[in-house]
Amino acid sequence: MTTSDTRRSAAPAIDFTATKAALWLSLTAFFALLVLYFVGVDQGATSVFGDNMYIHEFVHDARHLLGFPCH
Repeated sequence: MTTSDTRRSAAPAIDFTATKAALWLSLTAFFALLVLYFVGVDQGATSVFGDNMYIHEFVHDARHLLGFPCH
């Protein structure tokens, strides 16, 4: 059985313009630094988000796994 219709999957081309690449890089760097702050720097007492220890306790095991001291 032969058909003259050949199915082609037309995947859209990925746009790698410099502006879009710079935007993605900036957003990725911002979120990476934000995660680094919450895991490595936020100590509860020196937190910029108040006087609570919720963030510190939530990422406590990740701090030790990554080698950040907190005791």
